[in-house]
Amino acid sequence: LLSQFDPDNTGYISTEKFRSLLQRHGSELDPHKLEVLLALADSNSEGRICYQDFVNLMSNKRSNSFRQAILQGNRRLCSKALLEETGLSLSQRLIRHVAYETLPREIDRKWYYDSYTCCPPPWFMITITIVAFFLYNGVVLDRFVLQVSHPLYLKNALLYHPQLRAQAWRYLTYIFMHAGIEHLGLNVVLQLLVGVPLEMVHGAARISFVYVAGVVAGSLAVSVADMRAPVVGSSGGVYALVSAHLANIVMNWSGMKCQFKLLRMAVALICMSFEFGRAVWLRFHPSAYPPCPHPSFMAHLGGVMVGITLGVIILRNYEQRLQDQTIWWIFLSIYVIFVLFAIFWNIFAYSLLDLKLPPPP
Repeated sequence: LLSQFDPDNTGYISTEKFRSLLQRHGSELDPHKLEVLLALADSNSEGRICYQDFVNLMSNKRSNSFRQAILQGNRRLCSKALLEETGLSLSQRLIRHVAYETLPREIDRKWYYDSYTCCPPPWFMITITIVAFFLYNGVVLDRFVLQVSHPLYLKNALLYHPQLRAQAWRYLTYIFMHAGIEHLGLNVVLQLLVGVPLEMVHGAARISFVYVAGVVAGSLAVSVADMRAPVVGSSGGVYALVSAHLANIVMNWSGMKCQFKLLRMAVALICMSFEFGRAVWLRFHPSAYPPCPHPSFMAHLGGVMVGITLGVIILRNYEQRLQDQTIWWIFLSIYVIFVLFAIFWNIFAYSLLDLKLPPPP
């Protein structure tokens, strides 16, 4: 095929030959993929197309030069919008709904709709929700939540406690404990409703990175800004995902075609505000185990900061490689500097400030 359309072996084919190829074999292609190929031909002003771009596209890969060609072109799509298509099965309507909930450009939505195979499924968010929140709490502890007044609330190996900050796993495992059924329920709902669609589009690697980065930032923020308090709950990771998603909608407001987006944003913000307000109230409420205070709310703020920095960069450009974005490296460097600062703070600041910490549980 390459020798037929590129006899001089230049690595390019002319747009005329490219269009003739599409006309000849267009019926064999997915209709949306054919639209993208036509858009690629329309957007090219040099009269030629990189052959490797064509090969990549047919193998469900989009190269940087292909993306650049689409961005510089008019990006007009030939047929009706994906939202107007009828006769779709239930699974196809679900995939289309997820595309419109998370992606701002029609060309990306159609590409995702044709390419998504549910293999692998969104395993990370589902697994961490079922295993961490229900299996562990229900089977090992014989209860789904531990109220802050329960005798085992502080006497477990999971939550972050300032006296036990040298046990590094606690900076992550605190997400497995929740201070009450309302705390657990709200986090689970937000995590599944927002996290699963995001993972379906952006993959487990990116979404798990945002989630874990929010979790670590949350516990480290507490160790720096609220040094005497313990931490429980997955709010750091949940708030990182939700804030990144909401910020992405705001930044691409005109392109986001999700239904009732204003109402959905309002509901999400109300739920987050309610949960955060509850955490603030609980933090300053008289503790059931003085002198140890109730859990800190600073983990929520740490998750939000991760979401509107690293999270937004990850969700902003569908399929674009992170290492090609300068701002990604800037925010990643800021995050790493914060983590290193918090580590040294935990090593030296507590003794230098001569802070009186609550006794270990």
